[in-house]
Amino acid sequence: MKKTVILLLLALLVFPLFGEGQKESNGYEWQPAKPVNLVVPWGAGGSTDRSARTTAGIVEAVLGQKIVVVNQPGASGSVGTKGVLDADKDGMKWVAGAVKDLGVYKVQGMIDTTLDDWNLYLNVAMPTVVAVGIDSPYNDFGDLLADMKANPGKIRVATAGVNSAGHTAIELIKKYTGVEYKHVTYDGGNPAVIATVGGEADVVPQLSVEEVDMLKAGRLKALCVMTDKALVVDGMEGEIPPITNWIKDFEAAPIYFGIFIPKGAPKAVTNTMDKIWKNVVMKSPELKDWAAKNAVVFDPCYGKEALEKSFPMVQISAWLKFDSGDAVIDPSTIGIPRP
Repeated sequence: MKKTVILLLLALLVFPLFGEGQKESNGYEWQPAKPVNLVVPWGAGGSTDRSARTTAGIVEAVLGQKIVVVNQPGASGSVGTKGVLDADKDGMKWVAGAVKDLGVYKVQGMIDTTLDDWNLYLNVAMPTVVAVGIDSPYNDFGDLLADMKANPGKIRVATAGVNSAGHTAIELIKKYTGVEYKHVTYDGGNPAVIATVGGEADVVPQLSVEEVDMLKAGRLKALCVMTDKALVVDGMEGEIPPITNWIKDFEAAPIYFGIFIPKGAPKAVTNTMDKIWKNVVMKSPELKDWAAKNAVVFDPCYGKEALEKSFPMVQISAWLKFDSGDAVIDPSTIGIPRP
């Protein structure tokens, strides 16, 4: 019995030393003792999922611990996001997504949260591409607009649901042109793209990363990119024309994606993530290469800079929803002034 007790005491003495050594081995203030959960509140294969998995791989290599990516779609990303917000603030559960979604949940009455509740770690900015199936009669965005005006409410538009980039995009088009459409929703951008390829929908205005594979494979036809500059896609001939070729006064802002950690997490966690972003993610050749291949903008940042860069699209999205009757509160009452 005495020998057993001595062995247990020795084990207890050795274990903390080993754990402390592990904590310091990554060169940062914090190293988790178990895997971190990263919730993707959308379906597999979409923009959030793909950018999150790429970034998680870069971070975990430095952190010295596995980051487990879990897809938890539902209610336009609000289910998975709320789960992370309500979890223990121990820094072990993160959520991925677009800042514009995070910023308008409260406006829509979906989650009682604002950007002030989160630490933002951004990886890329993504443009939206309006595309149709390869056999579609539409050869440019003008053809699509003409048909939508001639057949109001009949053109089937596939998106990842209310609050998705696709829904924001088609609502912006509606705002500028007055067109009506038939909204067909799916559990992610990738399913919306596949539905359009398969003929279930007539058009998909989702993010470039969700469409790029089908564009390169010749299964989708790009009509325009929703920016004021043409988009060049690595591996594709020519360029995708800007929407301003047809809507001269069209204004949009970049949609920034990233990883979000609830405020209240231990300072050691956020200090470590700040340094990892600054020292690794913001210089990552892997992320830069992924961005180029997927027609997105490599622009990692964190903290105040992340908020400043991503906030314009939060404003556009929040007020678009308010003006169309899809909001339950005035955005200005929660610190989102009209753009």
